[in-house]
Amino acid sequence: MVIKMGKFYASLFLTFVILVVIHIGFAVINLYYWATNSVEVLVHGKTFIDTIYYSIYLKWILLSDAIWLVMLTLFLIRRKSFKTDPTLHYLDYKPIHDPKICVVIPTYNEELVVERVIKDYLNQKNISQVLVIDNHSTDKTPDIAEKLGAKVIRKPTNKGLAHSCVMGMREFLKSDANILVLTECDGTFSGYDIQKMLPYLDNCDMVIGTRQVQVLTEKGNQNSMLYVWGNYFLAKLIQIKYFSLRHLGIVELTDVGCLYRCMRREALEKIIDILTYPGTDEVIVSSSSGLIAILVTMTGIESNLKIVEVPVTFKKRIGVSKTGADKRSKAIMYGLRFMWYIISK
Repeated sequence: MVIKMGKFYASLFLTFVILVVIHIGFAVINLYYWATNSVEVLVHGKTFIDTIYYSIYLKWILLSDAIWLVMLTLFLIRRKSFKTDPTLHYLDYKPIHDPKICVVIPTYNEELVVERVIKDYLNQKNISQVLVIDNHSTDKTPDIAEKLGAKVIRKPTNKGLAHSCVMGMREFLKSDANILVLTECDGTFSGYDIQKMLPYLDNCDMVIGTRQVQVLTEKGNQNSMLYVWGNYFLAKLIQIKYFSLRHLGIVELTDVGCLYRCMRREALEKIIDILTYPGTDEVIVSSSSGLIAILVTMTGIESNLKIVEVPVTFKKRIGVSKTGADKRSKAIMYGLRFMWYIISK
């Protein structure tokens, strides 16, 4: 059902985009024709509205609109009871009485900030371990992390952020910790936000941060207007993909690119093997795609994990972006890649 409805959703989205382009093109072409042939039009007594009204192309466009609305209606009807199992998708209370938190931090050439980040998380409550997955740094990042008491896994080659995140998740499952915190090492996130996210784990399986609340962000951070609205648009695409007619949907999202999150151990055990190809450590999304946050979120939704999004603080990055996503052209490419993954998965 998920696969079939996923294709149906992709078809709806793509045809909607095509119809919008056709509508705009039709209006622009007719307006141009009317403006450049205004004298002839007046002689024959036709107005701009008449030109459009009698157009055979308009009738085909309206027929296409009607077909699309029928498809949308079918989608809504089939989603009336989507993800509304009372044992899986509604309120539950499972308090974690003895929280043991393992913080997983992927790193790559972060010697300017790694000390500050690790100390920040070590100073938080209930931290049993800080686990650094170093992506073959060429600077002193792993050495600094080890001196501070973090457990460091040194990768022999650079396999990208997605690989580091999944490796960190698997290492977490080897520990006795019962809560995973996944974060970044660029100084943008704050350790004290863990205490904000943890209470929600009594009712859900995964808590994701959102960087969209202005008063919780530091002025000058890398979330430009393009990032803010792009993340919001993509988040709503995910919501609609898992839309339920009975409710607003199984999840409420505003920020798809935020990696900062915490997760119950049993929830991670449920999805960890789905994140990689069978029998390998190769993540099912390219490590250079930037899709790891979306992958974990969507895999969680499809695996019936209960997910809540919580506003977190967001500061200016220390150092440079390792993905180049701070450049507008690269950011647009990432956004298009994210959009295609969301509608086609």
